[in-house]
Amino acid sequence: MPPMPNSIRDALVCIAMLLLVACTSSRPDRHAPSMATPSTPLEHLPALHGDYFALESRHTGRRYHVYVRLPEGYGSDPDARYPVVHLLDGDSLFPLLAPTHLFLHYDEHLPEAIVVGIAYGSFDPAVNRRHVDFSAPGDDTPAGEGGAPAFLAFLQDELLPETERRYRIDPTRRVLLGQSRAGYFVLWSALQAPDLFRGRIASNPAFTRTREALFEAPAAPASTQSHVVVASGARDLPLRVRNAHDWVAFWQARDDRPWTLRLVDLPDGTHAASIGEAYRQAMTWVFQDDIAAARAASD
Repeated sequence: MPPMPNSIRDALVCIAMLLLVACTSSRPDRHAPSMATPSTPLEHLPALHGDYFALESRHTGRRYHVYVRLPEGYGSDPDARYPVVHLLDGDSLFPLLAPTHLFLHYDEHLPEAIVVGIAYGSFDPAVNRRHVDFSAPGDDTPAGEGGAPAFLAFLQDELLPETERRYRIDPTRRVLLGQSRAGYFVLWSALQAPDLFRGRIASNPAFTRTREALFEAPAAPASTQSHVVVASGARDLPLRVRNAHDWVAFWQARDDRPWTLRLVDLPDGTHAASIGEAYRQAMTWVFQDDIAAARAASD
């Protein structure tokens, strides 16, 4: 057989290589999501129906994932404005407390609200920086933490303006909720920026570090009366229970506190799993006037 011309041989080699690449690229990647698995939008979960956007913060240098639950009937009344509840640790608390708010609207006449979950997108400490964002600077603050001032600036300068630009929020009826480390931040922010939220809820706050910062005089006088609720589960660590009670007693005895204050004791409450009951008792107290008016109107 005469030798094959170089041009033909080169063409066959090229065809063989292309076929090899095609076969390799068509092999399914076991690590990639299956294209046959459809995505499930939150619109198919009506108790979580709303919106999502990512927000890059110039103050903290990080991205946050913002989940939004809109009230029932939000689209039917373009003039209605709503209270807003901002949930720290939105990775876990948003899917739990957004439907809880809806049920409290049904059962307790709690006003409907826009619920905003501020999430990191992971529980991995490399991504989830709650230990930085929710800790104040102090002598016993570990290196690399103490990011509460930057996170407060993110809320005040970036998140609140953005959510109030996108949605029909009544800025006079903002609520901030945090649990554990985030509960510390809620109380710390109540002293740093008393007017920023109408209501603050700290569930089982953990403030074993930089404890003294929670007993300092408010940074600025408040122009409006707001509300602070501290929820404490009796089955939490004794130190956390004692700190919660001591903090409330300290501020209840002070004339310069810029908010009304309530302690919610949960006799069977644990550190994390009782957040739903803490939310119920705290929110029905913060909005007690609205609830009374709604009940009177329904009678």
